[in-house]
Amino acid sequence: MHAVYAADPAQSRGRVYRPSASPTRNEFQRDRDRIIHSTAFRRLQHKTQVFLHHEGQHFRTRLTHTLEVSQIARSIARALRLNEDLAEAVALSHDLGHTPFGHAGERVLSEKMAELGGFDHNVQALRVVGVLENRYAEHDGLNLTWETLEGILKHNGPVVGDASEHGQDIAAALADIPASEDLLAGTYANLEAQVAAIADDIAYNAHDIDDAVRAGLVVIDDLVDVPLVGPIAREVIEMWPGLERGRQIHEVQRRLITRTIEAVIAESAERLIAAAPKSVDDVRHAGRALIGFPVEMAEDEVELKAFLFAKVYRDARVMGPVRESEAVVGRLFDAYIAEGDMPGRWGLAHSTAGSEAARARIVCDFVAGMTDPFALDEYARLFDDRPDFR
Repeated sequence: MHAVYAADPAQSRGRVYRPSASPTRNEFQRDRDRIIHSTAFRRLQHKTQVFLHHEGQHFRTRLTHTLEVSQIARSIARALRLNEDLAEAVALSHDLGHTPFGHAGERVLSEKMAELGGFDHNVQALRVVGVLENRYAEHDGLNLTWETLEGILKHNGPVVGDASEHGQDIAAALADIPASEDLLAGTYANLEAQVAAIADDIAYNAHDIDDAVRAGLVVIDDLVDVPLVGPIAREVIEMWPGLERGRQIHEVQRRLITRTIEAVIAESAERLIAAAPKSVDDVRHAGRALIGFPVEMAEDEVELKAFLFAKVYRDARVMGPVRESEAVVGRLFDAYIAEGDMPGRWGLAHSTAGSEAARARIVCDFVAGMTDPFALDEYARLFDDRPDFR
């Protein structure tokens, strides 16, 4: 049985368009299914997580990362008696707004759109599920429940002020996204969305270590003095000193995931007891996140991120392709702005848009939705060139 502060699909604030009744699925399960069957979800298979797709078939993509986040979110939600279906729906949709080439593409679009309404991948995910998916006969978008939309927007916390973290004009952005009620941007999200957010942190900390070892940027000995992961690395080396390095790093990864999940469950249970919310609205107005790491683990997790930033994300072997991919996204954006040479509905919408900002938003939506291979194909078409990032 779910806790009183868990989201209840029977009490959902609903959808913009009323769907036909389902005898077998609740409203959050229907959201999950709509997300999985969307075009944007399939595109995640060919979008960069950290390492570009050409560098190896076993590195994480946005899709495999999303699936790992979903599994972790369900585990935490189940232990805390929350709604697993909503946690899964938010986890599956949380990266739908990401650009080709990972955060490199996001940085470029943020710069290009800085004076034209801004760009933020969480807000873009709302645009994807609310406006840009166009396969249904009766409406644009996926027509998701209010609670899933709330989770997509606020899983990282309240949106405070007039702009998102990356400078997107929140009021203008939300005005274009259909929702059954105001999304209450300034409050905390439901607990299921908070679970999806921390599952995201747990997943990428663990899998970025694994991918960094695969890429030859890190060896297990580099980890022994790193907060959070160091004690686990020392334990594994001591237990299996002669084990092949791939198996050693997998043991580190799986223990890191398990221990952080268990710590989050214990810490969050204590926070929930202390806050004693009696409803989802109590959660929204609790004044703090009720799902989180213990204090010491949170501090260690920041140090682990700093290690990964220095040793992996800013390594020259990563940054070279990153800079080239930024150039690809930037040149594509500028070419489409100048010529409007986009296929199908995109080119038509660009030619009939009434303002510079409207034209730029169409280009931004088109570029943000690209997979890495499609971006390179378009680059080759427009510039008769194809960077190989090697």
